Amino acid sequence: MALKITVIGTGYLGATHAAAMAELGFEVLGLDIVPEKIEMLAAGRVPMYEPGLEELLAAHVAGLPGSTGRLRFTTSWEEVAAFGDVHFVCVNTPQKHGEYACDMSHVDSAFDSLAPHLTRPALVVGKSTVPVGSADRLAARLVELAPAGADVELAWNPEFLREGFAVQDTLRPDRIVVGVRGGNAEKLLREVYATPIAEGSPFVVTDFPTSELVKTAANSFLATKISFINAMAEVCEAAGGDVVKLAEAIGHDERIGSKFLRAGIGFGGGCLPKDIRAFMARAGELGADQALTFLREVDSINMRRRGHMVELAREAVGGSFLGKRVAVLGATFKPDSDDVRDSPALNVAGQIHLQGGQVTVYDPKGMDNARRVFPTLAYAESAMAAVEGADVVLHLTEWREFRDLDPAALGKAVADRLVLDGRNVLDADLWRAAGWTYRAMGRPKA
Repeated sequence: MALKITVIGTGYLGATHAAAMAELGFEVLGLDIVPEKIEMLAAGRVPMYEPGLEELLAAHVAGLPGSTGRLRFTTSWEEVAAFGDVHFVCVNTPQKHGEYACDMSHVDSAFDSLAPHLTRPALVVGKSTVPVGSADRLAARLVELAPAGADVELAWNPEFLREGFAVQDTLRPDRIVVGVRGGNAEKLLREVYATPIAEGSPFVVTDFPTSELVKTAANSFLATKISFINAMAEVCEAAGGDVVKLAEAIGHDERIGSKFLRAGIGFGGGCLPKDIRAFMARAGELGADQALTFLREVDSINMRRRGHMVELAREAVGGSFLGKRVAVLGATFKPDSDDVRDSPALNVAGQIHLQGGQVTVYDPKGMDNARRVFPTLAYAESAMAAVEGADVVLHLTEWREFRDLDPAALGKAVADRLVLDGRNVLDADLWRAAGWTYRAMGRPKA
């Protein structure tokens, strides 16, 4: 008999996973404790922007025209427990307020709410990013609370979604990692992921601690690589070098590679910053804090880039933002997303506003979320409207729309043709040919 799957938590991770499981042919029931979110998903709409996700939902949500009907949503724990053979827990693990550590309250609540209703054999699969050691604790909690006792197994299956590519990353993952203790868990997960495995996705079986460490280790490596090239940008500025050419040269070394070597205002979002901080906090609890002290400097370099962009902008407009109009292109932490959590772009815009600048922001998808975080900033409906009368233009999120802008046309709208490229992706020669003064972090002034 075909497995039935439930997905607990229907935020960014959960909504994507539920739709992807339906696409892979399974009957899926998604649960959330927020009724408004369930109503939205049941109508085939998502509360965030993610390319391809809404179309995938529409193809499978029950009751929608032309759908397979394989995907439904509920707020009932009893219904979920009775329905599912495999339960994926996809709830959020934010950073604790005022601490580096991870807030496990949502995960703990999900397990405590589900377990008492598990009266038959089942597999619970954690996908949330958690501190190492959590799976052992949660496995014991399941056995303690579930009427089926030891017939309820736990596995840990970390997610590796990239915002903007989440659908692709779920349907065709570059690796599938499962932490298991034996039993039936590995067999069931091979069945769940049979299609991507058959298409070539590596299936890596580990113990619980290793599976929990994979996501934080991967994010820590990426964060280190990004902060490394940003540190090199600081040295290039001091020495008169060009960090773009430096990155190109070292990127040809196959041991290093060219990805994540673009200097700029650093990383943000809801995962990378909080994950490396939680990793440091957990290492300290385990007595291994010295192993990760380098991540403090990685974090420090990253945060320093935002302040450096503010300094460059202040210098560019004559030493003070008072009375100056500043156009900011970009509000999200990365392109192809509407996520403004810990966004370097929005942080820079906010700092300049607090220092007296008249800041106008435009972003293709993140305007509503940006307004909620920084309601005091001005917002424009297009890039052209944002730069109207600007003394300086800051390019802070690398949307394709911004790379495709016509600098000559924009030049007619600004007060001063001065652009600061915080992502090092604009065509410097094209902008300079249109009469702009082009500056970028880690690169020569001309």
